[in-house]
Amino acid sequence: MNEAIQILTRHGAPVVFVAVLIEQLGLPLPAIPWMLAAGALSATGQCSFAGSILLTVLACLISDGLWFYLGRHRGSKVLGLLCKISLEPDSCVRRTQNLFTKYGWRGIVLAKFVPGLSTVTPPLAGMSGMNAAKFLSVDGVGSLLYGGVFIVLGYFFATQLQQIGNAISGIGNSALCLVGGAAAAYIGYKYWQRRRLLDELRIARITVDDLRQMMNHGEQVVILDLRSNVEYASEAGIEGAIHATMDDIKAGQVEIPKDREVVVYCSCPNEITAARVALLLRRNGFSRVRPLLGGIDAWNQTATASESA
Repeated sequence: MNEAIQILTRHGAPVVFVAVLIEQLGLPLPAIPWMLAAGALSATGQCSFAGSILLTVLACLISDGLWFYLGRHRGSKVLGLLCKISLEPDSCVRRTQNLFTKYGWRGIVLAKFVPGLSTVTPPLAGMSGMNAAKFLSVDGVGSLLYGGVFIVLGYFFATQLQQIGNAISGIGNSALCLVGGAAAAYIGYKYWQRRRLLDELRIARITVDDLRQMMNHGEQVVILDLRSNVEYASEAGIEGAIHATMDDIKAGQVEIPKDREVVVYCSCPNEITAARVALLLRRNGFSRVRPLLGGIDAWNQTATASESA
């Protein structure tokens, strides 16, 4: 906290703008400490209170507007990018989609306060066909609340924050190394967990060409489309596929014959959701279930290539 206060003292509210912009673009730089520090400094007149809030809102609108535009015009490719950089891509997209579906425009406001969801919500809103002016208005309200809450907290608890900063400085670099090591260990564990899941089903995956051959030969294949409701509504999938979510399958709401070949696919390029559903079905007695290699992107790419030929 002390370092943040020193930087803010030298450069002012624009530092908050940069920190919030980077965070909202999806990079792993938490902006909350900077907003708290800006609030603390505004209590002593060393930083502009109104300026910090306005620049926070502006940074959110710029980054969210960009994600909204990309979601509207690039859809699954944007979610594919988020899948690659997220530690929990499938659950993050699923939770955001559920929040957006359940609460509508209010979900955009709520997502601002949940790490990870704030980045995924704008492209999902764009994919859903939401009016751009309405999105920016609602996002502006959420951004105002997001920045206002933490800057106001910093303002009223300036003394306590300074004491915490001094205490952290007194502990020394060993504490920072310990925190950094714990964070690195967590990231390493999540990466290993993802690789183990994929390796477990790597041999069992089916290629797009093999699936097309099975369908052309009239084989009775059950295909499960595991994309979110927003993705399913905005972009076409494989003809004849049954749309279902992981929650639907867990609850037994989807009837799947156990004597047929089952192919599952999602929109994540690493097939994380498809792999998890495949393992779930195998534990429930389905012996012939395989994820589609490359997911819906691989299917659409081969379809485009066939049309061009």
